[in-house]
Amino acid sequence: MGKALYRKYRSKSLAEIVGQEHITDTLAKALKSGRISHAYLFSGPRGVGKTSIARILAHEINDLPYTDDSSHLDIIEIDAASNRRIDEIRDLRDKVYIAPTSGKYKVYIIDEVHMLTREAFNALLKTLEEPPAHAVFILATTEAHKLPDTIISRTQHYTFKPVERQKVIDHLGSIAKQENITITTDALDLLAAHGQGSFRDSISLLDQASGMEDAIDAPEIRRLLGIAPDSALDELIQAIHEQRPAGMIITITNDLYSQGLQAAAIASQLAEKLRAGLANNTPVLPVDISLRLMRELIEVPSSHNPERLLEIILLGSLDNAITPVATPTVRPAPAPKAAPVVAPSSPVAKANKPSPIAPPEAPPKIEPVKVAPQTPEPEPVSEPAASPIAAPPTKEQRAFNETVWPEVLNSIKKQYNTLYGVLRMANPIFQEDSIELQFKFAFHQKRLNEVKNRKIIADFIKEATGKDISVNCTYNKDATPAPNAAANVAATPAVAPALDSISDIFGGGEVLHS
Repeated sequence: MGKALYRKYRSKSLAEIVGQEHITDTLAKALKSGRISHAYLFSGPRGVGKTSIARILAHEINDLPYTDDSSHLDIIEIDAASNRRIDEIRDLRDKVYIAPTSGKYKVYIIDEVHMLTREAFNALLKTLEEPPAHAVFILATTEAHKLPDTIISRTQHYTFKPVERQKVIDHLGSIAKQENITITTDALDLLAAHGQGSFRDSISLLDQASGMEDAIDAPEIRRLLGIAPDSALDELIQAIHEQRPAGMIITITNDLYSQGLQAAAIASQLAEKLRAGLANNTPVLPVDISLRLMRELIEVPSSHNPERLLEIILLGSLDNAITPVATPTVRPAPAPKAAPVVAPSSPVAKANKPSPIAPPEAPPKIEPVKVAPQTPEPEPVSEPAASPIAAPPTKEQRAFNETVWPEVLNSIKKQYNTLYGVLRMANPIFQEDSIELQFKFAFHQKRLNEVKNRKIIADFIKEATGKDISVNCTYNKDATPAPNAAANVAATPAVAPALDSISDIFGGGEVLHS
């Protein structure tokens, strides 16, 4: 069985390490002068040389030759991911005082050290505080922020960085030449970009591509890695820019999914294309839209349903689209009948003013009401019933939309990101003990009107207000999100309404804070 390329071309000395010269030069000078620390910490991304340099350093401080098959009793490697308990560290602490067998130092390499438990860290700390003279510890981690400060402070900390893309391309080209692999420069560039600064990942991809019979070019690498064509990404961006029908977005994404492309990869490519446009001062979309999309696309890979979340994010950029996505046929409600409406100054008008929430319907027959002789009763005037959308929001609705609704959205986003992606496009219409959420797209209304989703929303509203509020989701093709509601998520409103205004809406009681 052949050896994997990343193992075959692993560096065997500090001089062979590529891309971490700021570390290898310092260590080489320390070795030359004999200044050996009792503990080192190597942190940085995966595949950039942390473990390789740890092994090289362990062999060089003991004047031992290093090969892939090297095995010495005085160099002990521990994987903290599978040996994270306090018992393993206690065993290490008991054996560390045993003198080395053949070398000058007994070297412990602890990989993924951030995986140790708190009790194990405490046991390791005691050893690092009072180590025997013959012991050297080399800790390696991809997540240094998870290490206690007490551990970090007792080590020499070296921070590794992703390898520059051109250095990765040159190194891959050198390996390809030695392995007689015919590959174009564009293809090498794609491998380096997909490796994200990791030598190990990039070399593994080259190893995978080497199985192709013909010369390897960029299109072959795209198919191998599941990278979406630039033309498809440009088409998505153009559809957003021109506010095309939402059905076009869904058609493009479905076509990409049918080719085996993953939503996480598509989101990553889109975000990178938007970022490149901003970095080069040639944004492909307006800056505010680019920034919002980049922020939301980051969350796609971690979603439990990345395909749907990606579509929701892209459709959310079509708020001003003229043609909505195709939806099930909705039978129009019967036209409201004209009814006599008394002028606003009359008590009768106040008593029979149509609710801005209720759907248009024929008002009940108005019975004559006796009024004081000095207030003449005006003649009935027929006019169409007020439209729920056209009616201006009340003081209570404005206070709810500007204060409570952003808080509810922010709380839901932290726990139910996919639900938040749809909910931020709702137009909330608040009443004393209920809220109607109007949606521009029928499939959004249908999704949010599920019992479990309405319960989640109601629970978060109760957490913010202290009241039980019934939630109802409706479809209205003219619905628009509440002004500034989504924009104010995780931000402090410029002017906060007085507490007595909130009390007017929700009644007395304790004011809850998040």
